Amino acid sequence: MTNDLTRYDVGIIGGGPAGYTTAFYEVSKGKSVVLFEKDKLGGTCLNRGCIPTKAFMHVADLYTEMKSADKLGLMCENIDVDFEKVVEYKNGVVQKLLKSLELMVKNAKIKVVNAEAKVVADDKVLADGEEYCCDEIVVATGSKPRVIKGLEYDHEFILSSDDILAMTKLPKSIVIVGSGAIGIEWARILSAFGVEVSVVELAERLVPLADWEVSKRVERIFKMKKIKTYLSTCVEKIVNKKVVLSNGEELEPECVLVAVGREAVRPNTEFDVECIGDACGEIQLAHYAMSQAKDLALGIPFDKKLVPSVIYGTPEIAWVGEVSKCKEEDENYQKSVILVSALGKSQCDNSTEGFIKILAKENKIVGASIVSKEASSLVQQLVIAIQNEISVDELKKVCFAHPTYSEGIFEGLMRL
Repeated sequence: MTNDLTRYDVGIIGGGPAGYTTAFYEVSKGKSVVLFEKDKLGGTCLNRGCIPTKAFMHVADLYTEMKSADKLGLMCENIDVDFEKVVEYKNGVVQKLLKSLELMVKNAKIKVVNAEAKVVADDKVLADGEEYCCDEIVVATGSKPRVIKGLEYDHEFILSSDDILAMTKLPKSIVIVGSGAIGIEWARILSAFGVEVSVVELAERLVPLADWEVSKRVERIFKMKKIKTYLSTCVEKIVNKKVVLSNGEELEPECVLVAVGREAVRPNTEFDVECIGDACGEIQLAHYAMSQAKDLALGIPFDKKLVPSVIYGTPEIAWVGEVSKCKEEDENYQKSVILVSALGKSQCDNSTEGFIKILAKENKIVGASIVSKEASSLVQQLVIAIQNEISVDELKKVCFAHPTYSEGIFEGLMRL
């Protein structure tokens, strides 16, 4: 049934980054908002994606650094992994952020309905047997792990990214199918904890969406970490827990992680609603979803071609704008490449792996790719430069602090 008490200016289905960001912006304009979420606020990012993965990554990076601390004069003996406590730490991080988000939503006076919702008219949402009238309806229902025929999840041997985050015990060995952000990050995490990792990638190089030099560097790093890679290869079938590859090899891991991206979860509806975030099936990144929310609610647009991509680990990987898919494509640009090892800060940090690559045309930066500690922060400087079309000559006038990784950007600019 419908009554005046359940009438809102905006109804939002989905409490992930796209949904809750839209809610906050709409409330800031004085609008009444009802937010429908059948699970937990925060969506995939907070509960089953970005945040818990980065918590695991932090521990993995720290463990790796501690094992080589003797080179720095720190004697760390009998270092071991108590994975149950690692999981506790991860869960604690998620719970802190979840409680913070819940409090922010409460303080903003956003009505939260913890139930599955369905659009039943242009201005009506049905949830838990009650209809809610909404002048505007926004669908932000997110995404789910993509399923490949023949590699359907059984949640025991063949795992999704959701399953791997729920693990309480480390496997001895794993095959990871796919080398996008999910595959690369989990390869790094599990390898750091001593798991035997094999990565199977259908494309001819790892991280196929990135610059060719990024792929080359990641392949080198994986080789150093003894992570096996199978390129231009697919999993043909899995029989009796044997993974049969298209090159004829058979692998016998303890489990398989299928990391081939995510697919949109968008309810079938013929009604007039807005759709944002992962549910659109476009760029499935939390910061993209948040920017969409800002555009929708406040009318502040953003350039969809300048959404930075980041893959975490040691070192971080980030890129924005145009990238060269092969060495020959570099000839289309003015190019500079600075090795991170040339920077004083990297030597001090004992973190010398990587490079900063800048592509320019007609005195303007059009793309950048970074493999470095702090790459996730460095790339943002270049996003601002590209989006505002600041000339290379103008950027050369900027004073960069020393010693920093940002100096690598300055050195790159001076070579253009």
